[in-house]
Amino acid sequence: MTTEDFRAAAHTAADLVCDYLAELPGRPVWQPMDDTARRALLDAPLPADGRPLADLLAAIGQDVLPHPMGNGHPRFFGWVNSAPAPAGVLATLAASAMNPSSAGGDHADVHLERAVVRWIAELVGFPHPAGGGLLTSGTSMATIVCLAAARNRAARRAGWDVREDGLAGLPPLVGYVTGETHSCVRKAAELLGLGSRHLRTVATGPDGRLDPAELRAAVERDRAAGLLPFLVVASAGTVGTGAVDDFGPIADLCAEQRLWLHVDGAYGAFGRLDPAIAHRYAGLERADSLALDPHKWLGVPVDCGCALVRDTEELRATFSLVPSYLRDEAAGALGWFSEYGTEQTRPFRALKVWATIAHKGRDGIARDIARCTTLARRLGELIQADGELELLAEVQTSIVAFRHRTPGHDEAAVDALNRELPAAVQRRGRVFVTGARLGDREMLRACLLNAATTEADLELLLADVKAAAADLRP
Repeated sequence: MTTEDFRAAAHTAADLVCDYLAELPGRPVWQPMDDTARRALLDAPLPADGRPLADLLAAIGQDVLPHPMGNGHPRFFGWVNSAPAPAGVLATLAASAMNPSSAGGDHADVHLERAVVRWIAELVGFPHPAGGGLLTSGTSMATIVCLAAARNRAARRAGWDVREDGLAGLPPLVGYVTGETHSCVRKAAELLGLGSRHLRTVATGPDGRLDPAELRAAVERDRAAGLLPFLVVASAGTVGTGAVDDFGPIADLCAEQRLWLHVDGAYGAFGRLDPAIAHRYAGLERADSLALDPHKWLGVPVDCGCALVRDTEELRATFSLVPSYLRDEAAGALGWFSEYGTEQTRPFRALKVWATIAHKGRDGIARDIARCTTLARRLGELIQADGELELLAEVQTSIVAFRHRTPGHDEAAVDALNRELPAAVQRRGRVFVTGARLGDREMLRACLLNAATTEADLELLLADVKAAAADLRP
């Protein structure tokens, strides 16, 4: 392939991507793939001969781009999936062209990652020492990194070296979560050998926030039983309702009881940039660790999470292993990124983070986040004013939990209707919303992450929910 061949293909790819993004708002948010299109992808044979780049790009335009998940659309309100930031899209191409392993060494990606991790820490107000943070594939991996450090500190305090001896013989280490804690925490506990049986579910108050009094009682019971409480997981925005825990009293208790306070800020931590809700995050800076996702509210193209840990040496002591073939005498005091997590070969995630943040700036990011939270509160008002709908929780960030309330129907019928509603709305193609359970009730949850969303889009969401409910009713 010549340079000119590649240049021509790159121009074609740029046009293809630009056209795709420009046409998104006028297309259905999502539609089920027809069976022929699905089978064409599933059953594609392994090619014996190569294809020209022009043919590959044509296939992408014909067979892939017409069938998106939908999260680039301003009327996508499902899960916690953002539209990609244009600057991040462009930076991804450049990072792929360089294709380094960002484990360590003296090259641009390593130094840029140190910078953007510091930027992220500054954005959310978390005190970040050099070496106390790294980019990961997402908050699921960041949670594993943070909880591993918490586990090792607790074991060491109990006179145990987990890296050498494992967990056998050590009294069970106990962590504390709520019913709304993200499932990645349980996965991390299971993977790290802690066992989900030793994750205590602490009651929340009516506002959906962890109850410090209930937490204290649970810790005292476990200590009396000879167990080793070591971890509390608080949330900077639950996935179900966007609730933000009251960090101050939780941090006080953790300091008193010598517990590691981990905050799951995957989606919501960046809400701290909105002056209207910044007060909810008071005390976040007192956590021992924070996991969050630039690929959510910031719009950095997937994948990109971040682990921030207050104690740099605790993190390094948990993971550092430098075989002779990776020794780098010029690495400096901080060493390599691969000493602070599980990945040895690490992709160049930092460039798309740098581009996304640098393009918008702190003030631009804050404006976008404030717009999303304002729209979420407006959606809550529209729901409360509608006799067919019911708001299920206070709108604390940019997630709105609600349901359709059919007059005259019992709870079982209402639950059954709301269980079916998300898929029915999705199939209509005009908006995309997902469902979940809140306590013992089925609900719809709308997550607003796209600053291009308008109030008209919110009205269309509620209109389609009611229309789909009418179609489903017998």
